[in-house]
Amino acid sequence: MSQEQENYSFFQSVERSFDKAAVFTKWDKGILEQIKACNAVYRIKFPVRVGDTIEVIEAYRVQHSHHKLPCKGGIRFSDEVNQDEVMALASLMTYKCAIVNVPFGGAKGGIKINPRNYTPYQLENITRRYTAELVKKNFIGPGVDVPAPDYGTGEREMSWILDTYMSLRPGEVDGYGCVTGKPVSQGGVRGRTEATGLGVFYGLRELCNIKEDMARVGLEPGIEGKTVIVQGMGNVGYHAAKYFHEAGAKVICLIEWDGAIYNEKGFNPDEVLKFKKETGSIVNFPGAQNLKKNTDGLELACDILIPAALESVIHKGNAPNVKAKIIGEAANGPLTPDADEILNKKGVIIVPDMFLNAGGVTVSYFEWLKNLSHVRYGRLGKRFDENMNIHIMSVIEDLTGKKVSEKERKFIAHGADEVDLVYSGLEETMHAALHEVRDVMVASSDVHDMRTAAYVCAINKVGAAYEQLGIFP
Repeated sequence: MSQEQENYSFFQSVERSFDKAAVFTKWDKGILEQIKACNAVYRIKFPVRVGDTIEVIEAYRVQHSHHKLPCKGGIRFSDEVNQDEVMALASLMTYKCAIVNVPFGGAKGGIKINPRNYTPYQLENITRRYTAELVKKNFIGPGVDVPAPDYGTGEREMSWILDTYMSLRPGEVDGYGCVTGKPVSQGGVRGRTEATGLGVFYGLRELCNIKEDMARVGLEPGIEGKTVIVQGMGNVGYHAAKYFHEAGAKVICLIEWDGAIYNEKGFNPDEVLKFKKETGSIVNFPGAQNLKKNTDGLELACDILIPAALESVIHKGNAPNVKAKIIGEAANGPLTPDADEILNKKGVIIVPDMFLNAGGVTVSYFEWLKNLSHVRYGRLGKRFDENMNIHIMSVIEDLTGKKVSEKERKFIAHGADEVDLVYSGLEETMHAALHEVRDVMVASSDVHDMRTAAYVCAINKVGAAYEQLGIFP
């Protein structure tokens, strides 16, 4: 553990960033304290039979803010789960939702287990019992609190949560909206799996297209040719690396918990992932140089560094050695406050987690809306749009006497289906959020970094919501 981590808990780090930004807002101290505080913390201990023994499981659900309902946030399975971490992640969810204009309050959940130590049957028992405990206290429901996947969980766990909820609340017409990140066959939305990594790509791509910002760090606009390092080859890191590679960037280093690989010519993330599945590790990937320590990859020269693993991986101990010109926080809290200050003084552009990794909650919002509307995106308009596009194309061909190629014909005629609309909505959300945050910086001579600007943006939106509710006389 670094000295930085000893000085600040994760929640204290979030509060420190909040306080830094709060001085640039108009809100009274009491309102700021209400915005900052966690509204409800539910700590649970329940028994589950594991093999021949009874094990007492520790779990949490934190609802940070009720300025908008339902609350929204993932559930993680990790033996590192504790109350402070869940509170910090819940508060980040509040600010994240505000920045990307998703009308939820922030929440987070966690079960203190290492899922690798349990069979699927045992994990199902734990997940179902946890869900039942949430139902008991009204900490889950489509209009109350809507969980989602996080570290150590996925579609499987969300389907267990849904089934348990529906068995305890039979006949609830909008019950499928009690959880997001579900399999498509159970009311999930297409595009959810890659949403966070794709959102990271959309946000950083838009930043890289802004000439003034690129000039500030000595780079040309655009993605093509830029060198990228990604820490974490889980769902988020893999998809971020994949989209950068496909856009023409060079992914020169990939970092995992058990090692890191480097190649100045770049990697194809799909090939690395295939190798990892076959061998259990990215280490010794053909043509790659293995680094002595996996954390050495964070300190290599590159244009864009994307930490997509766990929190506090860049701290005051290694921040002075980081050579990246842009850091995109795909994970939650990968930089500690002191690391933030060190890198800002060096002129590094830090794109903060609270907006950059909001792709997951954005697409979860789309899934929730789908569950409430009871209709798949694109179902009503897809065929109409295709027929209209074909008609317009035929008219133009008749007027010009020219024919388009079959490939172009298929492209132009295509009507948007669910995944097209989800990608479009996500891209618009990330672009709009980036420019909202930048506008705060441009409008204030006192706000010099994107994290502070993002907090100012979030605090103003949450404060306005509380004001409109009439909570404060």
